[in-house]
Amino acid sequence: MLDADFFRRWMTATAASVDREAQRLTELDSPIGDADHGSNLQRGFTAVVNVLEKDAPDTPGAVLTLAGRQLISTVGGASGPLYGTLLRRTGKALGDAAEVSEDQFTDALRAGVDAVMALGGAAPGDKTMIDALVPAVDALADSFAAAATAAEEGAAATIPLQARKGRASYLGERSIGHQDPGATSSSLLIAALVEASGE
Repeated sequence: MLDADFFRRWMTATAASVDREAQRLTELDSPIGDADHGSNLQRGFTAVVNVLEKDAPDTPGAVLTLAGRQLISTVGGASGPLYGTLLRRTGKALGDAAEVSEDQFTDALRAGVDAVMALGGAAPGDKTMIDALVPAVDALADSFAAAATAAEEGAAATIPLQARKGRASYLGERSIGHQDPGATSSSLLIAALVEASGE
C-alpha cells in the first residue's frame, strides 16, 4: 500500500531529478520552445517540496492536490497548468484514503493523464508529454520500473515526430529531429516513482 509519505518522497525525488536535469530540459526546449522548461519546472518543484514540508498533508490525495496547486501558481507557460492538472486530478481521484493500492494509483494517474489530454487537446503522437505519460500508465500495472522504461522510450520516440500541439507545432517540419522537453520531464516524473518506492 502507498501512503502520504510515499507520495511526498515521489515529489521530493522528482524535484531532485528536475534539479539535476534542468539544463538538459532547457537545451531540449531551446530549438522548439521558449528555452525555459528546465528553469520553470525547477522553480515549480522546489516550491512543491517547500510547501509539502510546511503543510505535511496526511493522505496521498492531499499531497498530490497540494503539489498540483503549487505548480499551477508558480510555473509559467504551459507546464504549470499541465503538470498541475495532472497531479491535482490524480489526487482528486485518490480521494481521502490514508493509503491506496498500486492499482488505485494506476487508475488515478490515468484519470490525471486524461485530464491533461482534455486540457491541452493532445493525443499520443502529437509530440508532447502525453507521449511519455500514456505508455507509462499502461505499464504501471506491471511495476514502477516498467512504467519508467515505457516513459523514457516514449520520450525518445518523440524525436522523429512533427509537433502537432504546443509551442513546437508552430515550427512545422522544423520540429522533427528534436526530443520533446515535456515528454522528457514527464519521464523524470515517472522515473522518480522507482526511487520513491525503493524498487
